[in-house]
This record gives sequence, C-alpha cells and structure tokens, in this order.
Amino acid sequence: MPTPMPMPIPKTVPVSVDAMLEDLRTLVETESPSRDLDALSASAKVVAAVIESRLGGQAVLIETEAGPHVHWSGGGDPKVLILGHHDTVFPLGTLERRPFTVADGHATGPGVFDMLGGLVQAVHGLAALDDRSGVEILVTADEEVGSHSSRALIEERALACGAVLVFEGAADGGALKTGRKGCGTFQVSIAGRASHAGLEPEAGVNALIEASHQVLDIAALGRPGIGTTVTPTVASAGTLDNVVPAEATLIVDVRVESADEKERVESAFAALTPHLDEARIVVQGSVGRPPMPESASASLFAVARRLLPHLEGKAVGGGSDGNFTAALGVPTLDGLGAVGGGAHADHEYLVVDAMTERADLVTGLVRAIRGE
Repeated sequence: MPTPMPMPIPKTVPVSVDAMLEDLRTLVETESPSRDLDALSASAKVVAAVIESRLGGQAVLIETEAGPHVHWSGGGDPKVLILGHHDTVFPLGTLERRPFTVADGHATGPGVFDMLGGLVQAVHGLAALDDRSGVEILVTADEEVGSHSSRALIEERALACGAVLVFEGAADGGALKTGRKGCGTFQVSIAGRASHAGLEPEAGVNALIEASHQVLDIAALGRPGIGTTVTPTVASAGTLDNVVPAEATLIVDVRVESADEKERVESAFAALTPHLDEARIVVQGSVGRPPMPESASASLFAVARRLLPHLEGKAVGGGSDGNFTAALGVPTLDGLGAVGGGAHADHEYLVVDAMTERADLVTGLVRAIRGE
C-alpha cells in the first residue's frame, strides 16, 4: 500500500498536555465502577462538568437503570458522534491502592487507558475547533457490562449523525481498531437430582457429570481457523462433599468474525441436549455485540491515514459500542483513544507523549467529516 500524502491538521487553539492531564486526574479520581449507581451518578456529573468547561454549552444527563449517560451537542445538523463510556471495571477503593500518577512518560491509575484518557483527548481535540457544530458526544454508563441500557440511544444517535468515532484505547503500538469480533456470553444451567453420595448415588442425577459433557460439546463449537472462539470460563456445581450435585452452571465466552458464525453458534447453543437421563438444560445468552467488519471503518480509516500516514489499523477480538454502530452500516472508526495498554489490569497505563497527536487527530477527523 503506498504511503498517503499527509494532510495538515488545522486547529485554532493549541492542545495543552498539562490541561489534559489535569482533566484526566479529575476523571480518574472520581471512581466509576459499573453497576454502582451512586458512583456512576457522581462520575457522570464530573464528565459533564469537564465537557462544559472545555466546550461550553450544556451536557445533559440521561438517567437510566444502569446509571446516567452524558450527552452533549455542538448544535447544527449532526455529522459525527464521539462515542465513549465513563464506567470502569475497577471496584471502589482501587484508587487508594493505585492513585493517579504521572511518571516516566506514563499516566497510571484505574481507567486511564479504558477509557478515560480517550475521553479527555476527544474533548480537547474538539476544544481546538472554533466551530463545533455538527458534533455530538455520548458517554455511556454501562459499556463494560453489555450496554443494555444505552444500546438504543447509541444506535439512534449514530444513525442521526452518520459517522462514529469511538475513543476506546488504541490497539498495540497505537494502531486504530478497524475491525472487531462479535462477542457474547452464554449461561448454561443444568438441573439434576440430589442424593446421598455414599448411600445411594445411583438415585441422583449428577449435574456435575452432565456439565462435564456439556463443556466438551460447547468447546467443540469453536472454529479458530475462521476466528470463532467458544471458551468455557466459569463453572460451578455442588453443595457438600457427600451430596450428588443437583445443579451446575457454566459461563461461556463467544467471539465471532461474521454474522453467519453468530447464527451458527447461537443455534448450536439452543440445540444443546442432556447426556444423562432426567437431566435438564436451560441456555441463556447470545452474541450480543455483532461483528464490526473492517469495511465499516474503511472510509474513516483512509481519512485518518491521510492525516497521520504512520497510523496502522488492526482487527481485534474485543468488542465495544462501535460494534453496534457498524452493524447499522454507519461508518465507524475505533481505537482512537489513549495509546497505552493494560486494559482491566493493575498495570494499565497511558503514554503521555501520544496525547497531543491523538487530540489533534480528533480535530482533523471532525473537520474532514464536515467537509472542510
């Protein structure tokens, strides 16, 4: 592929790393674990305040059962949706153990990479524009737990805007995420019958043995050669060491690259049948995030490469809210957030020196999408 000629990234206000780190500290020090409604309410107010202080206007809190989503509009006809989330995977108290720190070129602390750093870069990239019309920001409260309360709103605003920039952390080496697997979780609940393990084990229906059969059947559904992984991740069964277990539960992670594989795997789970007489199986779940094909990002990635020719694109296994917007046929580019690594881990970090370039990229992408 020939190297594209660089396109200048015009802006009217220089981006300040110190100002970005100040806002990042503010967000990180407001802990926001998913499903903690009090913490998410406080976090949403802080996110709204940061947006308003840098961009003006009013950020609206949209209350839901999962916590408040934050929505801001620059006015005018919608052209581009800046998409992110403010919930994190870390429980309250993590900040005390891992306080926000900037040292040796890295910022660390819970959520710096996934994805508070990306939110800060997006806001400061927009702040470099005199005219913010046509831009919307949506920061949701439940991405880490499936986006059940936010999906309809995400899809509505994506269709209204016609282009989506997702500020999840970058792929390895700072690459943008040009494709994502569809992903979902299945729960297989197995009912047997309890009995005394010593006196009459034959009178029971051993749910643990049935679960063992099911694990092998489920694992065989994977087709890694075409990108389909089906991975049992959690199992539980039994109550006491002298009781034939009457119940067992399996949790299974599924990743697929195509809609056909999504349908095949979902059908296979629905068709699971017991191996033991009188055992019963109930399956719940689906591939809730559809695949994000690389075709969905092609046009926006080409623009990003004209702005920064050294950028690379990678298809990744993890899902994001960009999966939903891409499935609608809306051009979607992901991985525009922080350059760093360690998502969901104690070593999570953000590369400080990359923050200015990523914020500038926001400025250039928005201008290009608006036809400037």
